[in-house]
Amino acid sequence: MQLDAFNFDSENDLPLAAKLRPKSLNDFFGQAGIRPQLEKLVSFPRHVIFWGPPGTGKTTLAYLISAQIKRELHVFSAVTSGIPELKKLIAEMLDRKKNFGKESILFIDEIHRFNKSQQDALLPYLENADFLFIGATTEYPHTSLNKALISRVSLIELKQLEEKDLVLILEKGTEDLKRPELKVFIDELAKLSNGDARFALNQLSRLQAYDRAELDDPEKVLKELFQHTRQYDRNANRHYDVISAFIKSIRGSDPQGALLYLAIMLDGGEDPEFIARRLMILASEDVGLANSQALQITTNAHYVTKQIGMPEARITLSHATVYMALSPKSNSAYLAIDSALSFVKENPTIEVPGPLSNVSPEKKNYKYPHSYPHNWVEQNYLPKGVETKFYGPQFNGSEKALVDQYVHFTGKKP
Repeated sequence: MQLDAFNFDSENDLPLAAKLRPKSLNDFFGQAGIRPQLEKLVSFPRHVIFWGPPGTGKTTLAYLISAQIKRELHVFSAVTSGIPELKKLIAEMLDRKKNFGKESILFIDEIHRFNKSQQDALLPYLENADFLFIGATTEYPHTSLNKALISRVSLIELKQLEEKDLVLILEKGTEDLKRPELKVFIDELAKLSNGDARFALNQLSRLQAYDRAELDDPEKVLKELFQHTRQYDRNANRHYDVISAFIKSIRGSDPQGALLYLAIMLDGGEDPEFIARRLMILASEDVGLANSQALQITTNAHYVTKQIGMPEARITLSHATVYMALSPKSNSAYLAIDSALSFVKENPTIEVPGPLSNVSPEKKNYKYPHSYPHNWVEQNYLPKGVETKFYGPQFNGSEKALVDQYVHFTGKKP
């Protein structure tokens, strides 16, 4: 879809957020930290992926760059379209370049929704600079995008907009709506919008349905405005509070609480892949060696969630959540690596013992465990002088069985 493909009977038909979309970088509110990078993008265009929370300006920047460098913008959604539609659009862009000399920008929104093969389909075109590519994602790119794609683009992070920026945007909104009486709501809307300009303007637009008499009670109006949406992440703490309660319920082996907070997140529009990633972390941090199968369960849950999406992914996430809550718990692996890292940071370079080295003449003294009964032989693996024990066993679930087996074959405690 091209930039000029949005046809409305008049500008008044546009949603408020679209009407107020800035026409230049000078009118772009917030994101002061990346301003120099944005100016360089306009002066020296290159492939880029903008990433950050919703409503922070990712799509707006694609439009601004298109207008500034005078290239046609073709907007493509990774949510609603796939490879056939993408190939058709790219063919049209290449045809316009060949026959009319028209340089294009391909803007793919929610690029993280593309799987590996879909992302790979872009690589030859990016390599040949057949068009300028701009992507947008709410996901952390290093975990949601292919390394091959990341290596061909610049990554620019957008932060949640500050309340002062939202106030300025909402002031422009009240001016456009010609409803100065709505200014009384601006500060509260800015607080409740969690750095999301689009959400803030949408709520401001909804206030148009109220007559002047109804607006005399701002507290009542705001309560009505937000009660039906049940916004999950509408203030700075809500998102973190709920995910914290979810994690702590699983850690505390309470499936009922864990399911409640999972439901709150899903109902509120939390990214299901974010939940799945948290479950994978919990699998090693809190369940750990007490049930190592938890890591496999949660990894599979993440894969399934990524492949099928909502609403079906809710079942997979419930499966993994209940499994994790019911599992025995151990944080021994978590404590062990942190202890080892702390030791390494507090000491000078740690030399590898000669028998374990790949270059030391002493490597001939290495004892190959598989040549001994039970595939184990007494041998020193720690450097000289290091006596610290990093791993401390916890006798829950399968970790107890592992420790018992270790003691049986080695004759010593780990």
